[in-house]
Amino acid sequence: MRYFIQLSYRGTAYHGWQFQPNGISVQEVLEQKLSLILKERISIVGSGRTDAGVHAEQQFAHFDIEKPIALTDLMIHALNCMLPPDIAIQSIFPVDPTAHARFSATTRYYQYRIRKQKSPFLDFLVYVFRPELDIDRMNEAANLVLQHTDFESFSKVRTNVSHFRCVIHRAEWLIENDQLVFHIKANRFLYGMVRTLVGTMLEVGQGRMTVAEFKEILLANDRRKAGRSAPASGLFLVEVGYPAEVFSKKMMNDER
Repeated sequence: MRYFIQLSYRGTAYHGWQFQPNGISVQEVLEQKLSLILKERISIVGSGRTDAGVHAEQQFAHFDIEKPIALTDLMIHALNCMLPPDIAIQSIFPVDPTAHARFSATTRYYQYRIRKQKSPFLDFLVYVFRPELDIDRMNEAANLVLQHTDFESFSKVRTNVSHFRCVIHRAEWLIENDQLVFHIKANRFLYGMVRTLVGTMLEVGQGRMTVAEFKEILLANDRRKAGRSAPASGLFLVEVGYPAEVFSKKMMNDER
């Protein structure tokens, strides 16, 4: 039997999603608690790896188990009570054995959130950035991102991938309440890509880099040309997209 988990987490205390030899990860904590409540060793596979300090409003993972699970609200509640306050399970539901949290996903949607003023309620959940920014120029740069497919200049070096191509569906900066938010949605992302794009576009917004220079970086395929990575605190994975058939068993269960 294969099950999907929908969860969210505040990434501040973790060395990212995936197991790390030098620190605690979200995956490690979740596997420990699932193994306890299900009384057997559980291994999980996430939809993707978020970096240290990055948050997720929506993340999916899957695990396999021999026997069907009696899924109830009480079971989810018990699991959430076992988990630390910064990790929360929304649902667990059966899927076909061919459904894969990572490889079945068709889109990932991130937001990067910036504030000009510190907030005691948003500590480590935004990037506090004081300089004035030209948002129109930043959106000119974001429009170039939409037209591009090779993002080697914005990937961390020595990353283990076969290619650097990503199909970008959305890239724009919007002012939302008292925050400046970068929205980016794609079929896949490279390691460190969103934070490096944000850091480089902040250079454009400050007038320290022209839009033409940003385009040259896109075409250079050289990480050394791009700007610094923005801090992890402002980055959120907000949605993972799947084909409707992945959720077919969940809908059947919900109707019972």
